[in-house]
Amino acid sequence: MKKIILTTAALLFAAIILIPMCRAQDARVMTGLEVLRENGFAELKGKRAGLITNPTGVDHELRSGVDILFMAPGVRLAALYGPEHGVRGEYSAGEIIGSADDPSTGLRVYSLYGSTRKPTKEMLEGIDVLVYDIQDIGSRSYTFISTMGLAMEAAAENNIPFIVLDRPNPLGGVRIEGSLVEPGFVSFVSQYPIPYVHGLTTGELAMLLNGEGLLANGLKCDLKVIRMKGWKREMSFSETGLPWVPSSPHIPNSLTCLLYPATGIMGELYVASIGVGYTTPFQTFATEWIDADSLANNLNELGLPGIRFRPVHYKPYYSVSRGKMVHGVQIHITDEKIAQLSLIQFYILQEIHKLWPDKDLFGMCEPSRLDMFDKVCGSDRIRKEFTSAYRVESILGLWNEPANNFRAKARKYFLY
Repeated sequence: MKKIILTTAALLFAAIILIPMCRAQDARVMTGLEVLRENGFAELKGKRAGLITNPTGVDHELRSGVDILFMAPGVRLAALYGPEHGVRGEYSAGEIIGSADDPSTGLRVYSLYGSTRKPTKEMLEGIDVLVYDIQDIGSRSYTFISTMGLAMEAAAENNIPFIVLDRPNPLGGVRIEGSLVEPGFVSFVSQYPIPYVHGLTTGELAMLLNGEGLLANGLKCDLKVIRMKGWKREMSFSETGLPWVPSSPHIPNSLTCLLYPATGIMGELYVASIGVGYTTPFQTFATEWIDADSLANNLNELGLPGIRFRPVHYKPYYSVSRGKMVHGVQIHITDEKIAQLSLIQFYILQEIHKLWPDKDLFGMCEPSRLDMFDKVCGSDRIRKEFTSAYRVESILGLWNEPANNFRAKARKYFLY
């Protein structure tokens, strides 16, 4: 019986650790997790590791990094830390999460989206190294990078090394768009003064936060990034050869990453459906009163590079306009290399105002939604300047100039 148990354990070890090492070497891109495994987990040997992760922390064979590190020889995975949506991804957007035990490993799972969003001293007790492995989507308002920054601060305060297992930016590493976060508008959806579309991998962003003194009180942690192999800045996610695991309930595929920055800001107004609550999250803009053909025609006449608009009609299953027939447009990205994603929503708002000047979308929403719109934008200047004339050209300087300036600063942190 003992021999059978040992043989079974050996086979399981081979399935989780050894066989994927060989297959990952043949893949187009190896993530930081796979490079760590290829190197025999050298950075974690003999240490009690805490892992900040979620369902996206997988290898090419869709094996969870939790299981990989739990089985890794010489590594003691001691605790898990969950961002928004949880370690296993079972919670909705904005849902408060409590700490609990992981049913698969028995490890304690500390919530970083509950009573605290930053690891406490008690949560880090006995941890020798803190590891971060989460797939980002490349937009500032997606909260995982805020979790990472706050965890880096906690690591610095408790003298714990911080390791980022790098993953691709699904928007690529060339596109940088949007204004920076201004004082007074810092929040969990805009934690750091970076553009709305930042153009960095998670590891590069960690290096920038550390190197530019952007962590609280100028803290700097003992940071190491396990680089990917094979990734290039101009790559789309489909070119990486990596599987996409939904990073949250409304980001079911890598295409949605491209649409999130195209509609996510105006979606904060909560007066129109952007496809959340239907089968097309972040892909649409629709209300009960829009003439879909007129709006699609106006938008297509703008000739926005790499973008086409199609009239749509649907009934959302939940969220805005639940159960009601809405009409509007679906955004189709025909060339993601040349499309300027984050301005699409402002062009939609511009044409809405041109066709229906009596419909004040900003006036329709609750004051708290205006506050969220401004926080996601990074300031109230974008909203005020735009609504003064409802012309995209009025905000181009505010939107594009900070991104161009940031590009020069970010370049020194490029790893690829």
